[in-house]
Amino acid sequence: MLTLRNVGLQLGGQTVLNNINFSLNKAEFIGVIGPNGAGKSSLLRVVQRAVLPQQGQLMLKQQPLTSYSQNNLAKLIAVVAQTVSPMFALTTEEVATMGLLPYKNWYQANTDNDRVRVSQALTTVGLATKANQQVETLSGGEQQRLYIAKALVQQPELLLLDEPTNHLDVLYQHQILQLISALKVSVLACLHDLNLAALYCDKLLLINQGQQIAFGSPAQVLQPAILQQVFGLPCEVYQHTKLAKPQVMFYPTAASTPFQQVR
Repeated sequence: MLTLRNVGLQLGGQTVLNNINFSLNKAEFIGVIGPNGAGKSSLLRVVQRAVLPQQGQLMLKQQPLTSYSQNNLAKLIAVVAQTVSPMFALTTEEVATMGLLPYKNWYQANTDNDRVRVSQALTTVGLATKANQQVETLSGGEQQRLYIAKALVQQPELLLLDEPTNHLDVLYQHQILQLISALKVSVLACLHDLNLAALYCDKLLLINQGQQIAFGSPAQVLQPAILQQVFGLPCEVYQHTKLAKPQVMFYPTAASTPFQQVR
């Protein structure tokens, strides 16, 4: 579905990404992990073609990413951003319907099939009963599910998500990631929580200061020595007793001081 070869990005004279190499297969869920400022969001911007890399090659469905028109790209890739501008005075259904825009010309009316598509997306994310509810009255978890529904209406083959569980309660975090895992589309998601990433992702891409540190299964990437080097704290990695997934526990040391610069 997606291949990056030796991708590098410079912004404002600084290297943001350097020598990024990985492939994402059909219906695979890859989590991008790393410290704040590692380049995770910049990587998503490169994949959605919001910025163009100065080095390397991006292939989408074995075709150069630059060969797609903006409209065709919008039919293949859907994005759920970390922060979304408030949509006041709109209903849940109206926001989800915005996912049809790549398929519509100006002033083209929605068809019965379009309305079915929107209804099915809202049903998938559990918001069918709130179709006529104002968006600002939804909870944080419901709003996040709504933006995923809007993305589903686009019928993408690749879904990009930037911190989809940010600022959500524990229950909503698991609900969102369970939903994403069940969609059967290719997913590339920036995730802050290593343990959630280990539970739900097929593979992990660990980056730090724009450099690719590791790529592989959660068990391959979540190695104590690697994580200590990247995050600046020692840790233990153990198998979850019920789920047989690696889980990470960081712990402070006597040498740790507040606001210590981590490299």
